[in-house]
Amino acid sequence: MATDNNAPIRFPNLPPKGPDGDLLLAAERAKATFDVKELSKIMYTEEYLHKMDKVLDVLENDPAFDKSDRYHYSRPEKMAASLWKDKRLIELTKEHNWDQQDVDIANFLYDMSTPFTLHYQMFIPTLKNQTTDEQKKLFLEPALKHHIIGCYAQTELGHGSNVQGLETTATYINETNEFEIHSPSLTASKWWIGGLGRAANHAIVMARLILNGKDFGPHPFCVQIRSLEDHTPLPGVTVGDLGPKFGFNSVDNGFIMFDKYRVPHVTFLAKYSQVKVGSGEYVKPPNAKLSYGTMVWVRANIVLSVRMAIARAATVAVRYSAVRKQFVDAANPRKWDNAVIETPVLDYTMQQYRLLPAVASAYACYFTGRDMMRLYELNQSEMAKGNFGLLADLHASSSGLKSLTTTMAASTIEDMRRACGGHGYSMFSGLGMFYQDYLPNVTWEGDNYILTQQTARYLLKTYRNVVAGKAVASEYNFTINYLTQYLENPNAKCPATTGTDLLNPELILAAFGFRAAYGIAKTAELIDNKGQSWNSMLVEINRISRAHCQYMLVRTFIVSLQNDERLAKPENRNLLKVLRSLASLFALYTIEQELGEFVTSGYLNSDQAAMLKQQVIALLEEIRPNSVALVDAFALPDYYLNSALGRYDGKVYQDYTRQAENEPLNKKLVVDGYEQFIKPLVHDGLKNGAGAQAAKL
Repeated sequence: MATDNNAPIRFPNLPPKGPDGDLLLAAERAKATFDVKELSKIMYTEEYLHKMDKVLDVLENDPAFDKSDRYHYSRPEKMAASLWKDKRLIELTKEHNWDQQDVDIANFLYDMSTPFTLHYQMFIPTLKNQTTDEQKKLFLEPALKHHIIGCYAQTELGHGSNVQGLETTATYINETNEFEIHSPSLTASKWWIGGLGRAANHAIVMARLILNGKDFGPHPFCVQIRSLEDHTPLPGVTVGDLGPKFGFNSVDNGFIMFDKYRVPHVTFLAKYSQVKVGSGEYVKPPNAKLSYGTMVWVRANIVLSVRMAIARAATVAVRYSAVRKQFVDAANPRKWDNAVIETPVLDYTMQQYRLLPAVASAYACYFTGRDMMRLYELNQSEMAKGNFGLLADLHASSSGLKSLTTTMAASTIEDMRRACGGHGYSMFSGLGMFYQDYLPNVTWEGDNYILTQQTARYLLKTYRNVVAGKAVASEYNFTINYLTQYLENPNAKCPATTGTDLLNPELILAAFGFRAAYGIAKTAELIDNKGQSWNSMLVEINRISRAHCQYMLVRTFIVSLQNDERLAKPENRNLLKVLRSLASLFALYTIEQELGEFVTSGYLNSDQAAMLKQQVIALLEEIRPNSVALVDAFALPDYYLNSALGRYDGKVYQDYTRQAENEPLNKKLVVDGYEQFIKPLVHDGLKNGAGAQAAKL
C-alpha cells in the first residue's frame, strides 16, 4: 500500500508527565504575598492596560498581525509580512479611531521592526523638530499622511559614532539656489539606514554643509530619493539593501550614494540654522545646545524600553523554570499529591541567583526610565525659560544610562536564554530571535563604549568644579552631592557589622556614591597631575561612567519607592515590602558583581564582602515565593512573548510540540531530496546485503 507523502507529521495525543505546567504555575501564583494587578496598574495605569487589551483583541484576530509562522519566515517573507502589517496598521488606525498611544501599543505588541519603523521614529520627529512652517507643509504633512515614506540617513560606511567625520557633502550653488549632494568616496556611502533599502522614497540626509568654499559640518536635508510614480531611484542616486544581518532582518537596512545630486534650497532643514538665498551666508542657531534635548528624549526612551526587554526575557525564564522539573532534591524532596516529584528548577538556589537579579533589574530600569522622562520634561520647560542648568547633567546621565542599561539588557536576554537550558536554544523559546533583534541597541544612538566618554567628561569637569568651589548644589544634581560628600571624607568606611546592616538604603547609597567618587577622583588625578593621556585612560573612563550610572539606577529605585504615594497606601504595604526587597537585591547583587572596585576604594573590607554575599542569598530565599507573581505583574501577553516556554497558562510542552509540527520540513513524511541524495546511498547498501545485516541487528 502506497504511503501519502503529503501527510504532515503529528505527535500522538498524549499529555505531559504530571503535574502539568498549568497546575505548577497556579501553585506558584497562590504563594504571592501582594496584589499582582495592583502592581501592574502602578507601573502602567489602569487606562493603559485597558487600551492594551482592546488593541490586543484586534491584532489577534487580524491575519496581517499573525505571528504563528514568524520563526519560519525567510527574509523576503519577513519583508512582505512587515509591509503588509505597516499598511494594515494605517487602516486599523482609521477603522478604530486609534490615537498615538493605541498605535504605539500595536507596534509594541507586534514586536518586529518593519520598513516603516524609522519613518515614525526618526523621519517624522526630525521633521517636527527641525523644520520651518513652510517645510512642515512641504514635508511633514505628506509624511503624516504616508504620501511620502522616509528614513534617517546619517551613518556612513566609513563613519558611525564620529558624526563630525561624515564625508557626504552638500555644496550650495549660489547661482541656482540649489544644494549639490555628493558622495566623494566609497566610504561616504550612507550605510545601515533602516527603511532605505527598499521602502523609503525620502531621506533625512546628514551632509557636510559647504558654503562659498567653507565647511560648516554636518547638517540635515530632506531629500527625495525615489520616484513617487514608480519607486525607481532618481538620476544621481544609487540605493539598495545591504543584505542579511545577524538579526533585524524584517527591516530593509540600506545604502545610498549621491553623484552630484541637485536638490532645492528648501530641502535644508532650517528651524535652527539658515542659509541665505543667493549669497550662501550662514546663520547660526540661537543656541547650540537646543538639539541636545532630542538626544536626551531618544536615550531616555531607550532606557525605559530596557525594562521591557529584561522583563520579557525574565518572564519567559521564570515561568519556564517553575514548570521545568529536573532531578529530585534528596534533602528537600518536592511532593505533589503526597508523591515525590522532580524538583522545579526554580527551586534550585543557582537558578534563583541567575533569574531573580534579572527581575530586579527590570524594575530598576522601570523606575529609572520613568524618572528620566520626568527630568526630560522638567528640562524642556526650563530650557524654554532660557535655563540650561539641568541639561549638562541630564545629557551626560542619559548617555551613560543608555550605554549601561542596553548592555545589561543584551547580556540578560542571553543569560535568560541559557537559563532555559537546551530548549532555550529553540526559536520557539521566544528568546533567540528576540536577542538577535535587540542587539543593535548597544550600537545605535551612540556606541556604548563611545557614549561613556561623554558621561566621563562631564563627571571629570564636575569634579574639578567641586574641588575649585565652583559647583552649585542642586536637588536635581546628585553628582555634585556625592562628590562633595567624598571630598569631605575621602577615607570613609562602611559601618556595617552584620549582613542586615547592608540593607540600609542610606548605607547602600553611600557605598555606591563613594565608589563612583573615588574612581572619578583617581582618574582626574592621573589625567590632570600625572600626565596620563585620555586614550590611555579609556578603560578607567568607562568604569567611572558605569559606576556613576549604577549609582543612578540604585538611587532612583530606592528613592522612587520612598516617594511614590500609591505605594504608601496601607493596602499596598506587602507590595512595598516586596519591591524594597527587590531594590536591596538589585543593589547588593550589583555590588557583588563589581566587588573589586568597592573593596579597592577602601569603603568595603573583606569581612563585609563576605557578609554581602550571604545577604544576597538570603534575599533570593525571601523573594522566591513571589517570583512568578513579579513577572506576571509586567502584564506581557502571550501574543507579545510569542514563546512556548513562557506561556501564562504553563502549557509549555503542548505548545512546543505543536510549533514543531508546524515546521515546514514536517509537512511531508519523506524529505525533499531523498530520491536524489539519500536513496542512492541506502539502496546501494541494500543491493550488497547491508539491509539483511541491519535487520538482524
